Amino acid sequence: MKIPSRTEAEGMLNEAEGMNPGPWVDHVRYAARAAETIARELGDMDAENAYILALLHDIGRRTGRSKFRHMIDGYRYLEGLGYPDAARVCITHGFPIKDIDTVLHEKDVPDADWEFARKFLASVEYDDYDSLVQLADIVSMPHGYVLIDKRFVDVALRYGTTAHTAERWRAFFAVRDSFERRLGKSVYTLLPGVVENTFGFTE
Repeated sequence: MKIPSRTEAEGMLNEAEGMNPGPWVDHVRYAARAAETIARELGDMDAENAYILALLHDIGRRTGRSKFRHMIDGYRYLEGLGYPDAARVCITHGFPIKDIDTVLHEKDVPDADWEFARKFLASVEYDDYDSLVQLADIVSMPHGYVLIDKRFVDVALRYGTTAHTAERWRAFFAVRDSFERRLGKSVYTLLPGVVENTFGFTE
């Protein structure tokens, strides 16, 4: 798998945080630990690779505030460094359904980039790591792990909903359910603080 080492990936994230600080950095750190934990529990995935891929899934935010564009920016950044397997999750993490028209975010890229993403999604075959990063992403908020339902509401309040929102939610639930069948338990049992972060009172 062509991805950076853990040390290199953490250096990239630290550099990105300096360029564009924000809650997204803590989010990806939680996502990385979630992916690592789930992969280790499964036993048939490489936990180190899972950590690195999840840590870098939003690395495109290094270029500043954006919506869909961060996926393209992250892909091109990592692809340019010779890490195509890390680059792909920058796009695949946002698409439990492989269809660009189900995107949550507004089109803040040129038409050529939009069409590139459309063709990329149509051509790529998702593997376990693509799906695991999707799951790790959707259970992780900047303050910790939550039920997927709460993350859905958080994202909807920030970005709004589309005609494809319910379809996307069902697809994310299907990803979770698939991993839970393999684990033989709820993924939430592996993630500390889910109850507190989901239901806890905050001032």
